[in-house]
Amino acid sequence: MAAEYAPEVVAGLQAMVRARLSLWDLPPGTEVTLLNLSENATFGLKSPCGTRDLVLRVHRVGYSSPEEIRSELAWIDALRLDGIIQTAPPVTGANGELVQLLHSDCGGASRFAVAFQRVGGKEPDQGDNLMQWFDALGALTARMHLHSRAWQRPEGFCRKLWDYDAMVGPDCYWGPWRSGIGLDAGGIAVLERALAVVKEKLDAYGMGPDRFGLVHADLRLANLLVEGDTLRVIDFDDCGLSWFIYDFAAAISFIEHEPFIPDLLRAWVAGYRKAAPLSSEDVAMLPVFVILRRILLTAWLASHAEIPFARQIGSAYTAGTVRLAQAFLDGEFLTIPKAA
Repeated sequence: MAAEYAPEVVAGLQAMVRARLSLWDLPPGTEVTLLNLSENATFGLKSPCGTRDLVLRVHRVGYSSPEEIRSELAWIDALRLDGIIQTAPPVTGANGELVQLLHSDCGGASRFAVAFQRVGGKEPDQGDNLMQWFDALGALTARMHLHSRAWQRPEGFCRKLWDYDAMVGPDCYWGPWRSGIGLDAGGIAVLERALAVVKEKLDAYGMGPDRFGLVHADLRLANLLVEGDTLRVIDFDDCGLSWFIYDFAAAISFIEHEPFIPDLLRAWVAGYRKAAPLSSEDVAMLPVFVILRRILLTAWLASHAEIPFARQIGSAYTAGTVRLAQAFLDGEFLTIPKAA
């Protein structure tokens, strides 16, 4: 059986999209371009005359149910309509549905798909003023959390629960962290000790409604678009119920080891406090969530090893996770002044 995104599978997905363009009132000559492979496969759809420019997310098999996807889109619409964020609006198909089911003509698995309007902006990079953008991201995240607490979820709303067990427990969503690419017995022992501390601190912190609710859960740089002074958020595919401040840990995904992360943390906290309260106890927990997220991503890379990005950084990222976990155990990781 071919891997989820083996080259022949990706070619089949592109053919599947080309054969179903009419679902979004697009003509046969529409340009179909692979934009990204990650949890899902993302394609750009541009009509020949340039009148329609969409981004199509074709879902990984078995990851999200149609009810989960519709729930995600409901929160996106609520955030947009309430003026909380700028994000890509989902596009209704010719049949009146937001979530489409694409069938393969080559014997491949059927896939759910959602189209979005393409919005302007580019992913911020380390050459940009990331402190400025993390200040803005902190405020934006706080507004999303305030909205999350107040929003009346529609009947049938369902999204994944991102608690400790769902991330790193025996039946976690993204596979066992012990399968991390290049992870050896010594590294496993370090991560086991780190996770024991993480679990203890999470249990003490709790999951009360002031700390745990509906969050984006993947506000990493790849899911941010900057244009002028505007910061946009995209890709709510992992949104679900988790700790609110987990959103910071997700925001520094894959760059947790960089020396400028403490500066980004301070900028994010300052921005957050412009829009909503954030206690010193909340701030003290941020390194805990960063380590948890880092170990989770180590598992994700292993379970998505066919993706070029995973192959590119896999073993080096795993080794870095072990180093950060040891620093966390030694009290030397992302130390925060008590006054923060």
